[in-house]
Amino acid sequence: MIDKSTISLAPSKDPKFIQVQDLSYVQDGVRKTWEIAKTHDSVAILLIDKTNHEFLFVKQFRPPVYLKNNDGYTYELCAGIADKDASIEQIAKEEVLEECGYDIALSDLIWVRGFYSAVGFAGAKQTIFFAFVDESQKVSEGGGLEGESIEVVRCKIDEVFDFFTEEIATTPAVLYAVREYFARYPQ
Repeated sequence: MIDKSTISLAPSKDPKFIQVQDLSYVQDGVRKTWEIAKTHDSVAILLIDKTNHEFLFVKQFRPPVYLKNNDGYTYELCAGIADKDASIEQIAKEEVLEECGYDIALSDLIWVRGFYSAVGFAGAKQTIFFAFVDESQKVSEGGGLEGESIEVVRCKIDEVFDFFTEEIATTPAVLYAVREYFARYPQ
């Protein structure tokens, strides 16, 4: 749980994941400058528990969201940034293990699509996968790496549209992945 009285905002002294830069260019004969955030691409995985007919999401505190809604907790797909020399599939596999505790095979990943997000300031590419899991693949409780505080949240597949209301902070990737799941696997 976050102690809200400890929150403060200050300029970054040594950014590790995001660098703000000015991009200059000429468009239709006019010189323009655009502030951009140089970020890593990412991967996100919609986990489907085939035995219990549930989606697995992760809930975690996101400081930028806190600045918008005074809560900061979001429900997301299991996800991670592509910040190492590994395939996007390998990163997806590692994130599923770290965040949700399932040891899946690379062949368990079903590619959904890639898209660009935050196109007005970052333009990072996110690749979405599905992975069907069961208890035989469960090797830990997940929760992320040391220092992360990630909660695995289960939602019955047939109740997902009741689960995601306007009061629940989520990402477009969640909504897209759920919609794509129902398009590919009609109930």
